[in-house]
Amino acid sequence: MIYLFGLIGFLLALTAESKVGNSSVPNFCSETEECLLFDQICKTDEYEVRHYDATKWVSTEEKSMFMEFATMKAFRRLFEYISGANENGEKIEMTAPVIIKIAEDKSPLLFWKPRIYTMSFLLPAKHQANPPKPTDTKLFITDMADMKVYVLSYGGWMLSMTEKINSNKLFSALTSVGAEFQNDYRYAVGYNSPMKMFNRHNEVWYVVEDEPVCSSSEELELSPMA
Repeated sequence: MIYLFGLIGFLLALTAESKVGNSSVPNFCSETEECLLFDQICKTDEYEVRHYDATKWVSTEEKSMFMEFATMKAFRRLFEYISGANENGEKIEMTAPVIIKIAEDKSPLLFWKPRIYTMSFLLPAKHQANPPKPTDTKLFITDMADMKVYVLSYGGWMLSMTEKINSNKLFSALTSVGAEFQNDYRYAVGYNSPMKMFNRHNEVWYVVEDEPVCSSSEELELSPMA
């Protein structure tokens, strides 16, 4: 019986490490020791499709008219958590990417109204099973479900304007091929610290609904990015 429990624990540890791991792959995740890992399902000239296992994140919400203002406050709050503002008083290693959940525009006037931005830090592999509770009541642990996502990558700085341009580009590409995706929200995804000046990597994610559309694509044999 003890052996069985030990084996289960070992398998759970392997599962956690398969979701968050060595940042040497993918090569655009190079500033942290651990990154969110994925399987690439297919790639077209306009987007790629990835599969992500379920993971845990620490998250916070901030309301603002502009993403830049919201993310500055949210980032500071999350950084305090990994710096020791948690129930264990433990310093937690920074990982990548940082994601921001953004409500999709449903009205032309929404751009001029405050909206809620939810920023999340990925928890390292060692904390995936049992993350330390935040001491700040504005922070909470998020269980991200197993999912497939449509991804568009772009360089430069992730600002309100550049993020919107690229999310519109992905939205249009998916709509044109009849793809089914969650269109109530999207994710703005960043892999770089503010100190990195060049070769920055950002992404837009839309969550796949039904089966992903990979027409006119290079079909890939599933192989984990690990």
